[in-house]
Amino acid sequence: MRLPDKSKVRDALVAKLSELAEQAASAARTTRDGATHAEAKPENSKDTRALEQTYLARGQAMRVEELLEQIQALRFLPLSKFGPKDAIGASALMVLEDEDEASRCLFLAPFGGGTELRVDGVDVMVITPQSPLGAKILGRVVGDDLEHRVRGAVRQYMIAAVA
Repeated sequence: MRLPDKSKVRDALVAKLSELAEQAASAARTTRDGATHAEAKPENSKDTRALEQTYLARGQAMRVEELLEQIQALRFLPLSKFGPKDAIGASALMVLEDEDEASRCLFLAPFGGGTELRVDGVDVMVITPQSPLGAKILGRVVGDDLEHRVRGAVRQYMIAAVA
């Protein structure tokens, strides 16, 4: 498997998180507008619909702020170069092969875990150091084997390449 350009992977992740931030901001605006609409006025002392919408809008706005902070951090994430003998760390782009010799391309980033990207014709899965797989990969080198439980089954992987 040919590894895509690492800066393109980072840029694709920033674009994906930016898209999610815009969707969350739109949802927060809609929820806030609903909470302040004249029809949201409580009908009695037990009617808390507007209050609940206000809480939801604040939670959505906080999510937007969190995403914007993550996007900013990713934009300035140093893209370290990793060789076969270098311990894997943040910004590593790697290939894992399973026991069936199927390959997966992974990008180790501080944010965006679980995001699937398509870069230069290659499917790339973003993992974080806090994820179970990310924690197992951190500090390993090309050629290392590892076990990982996937949907209840233990799978064997080998780190085939890193950049």
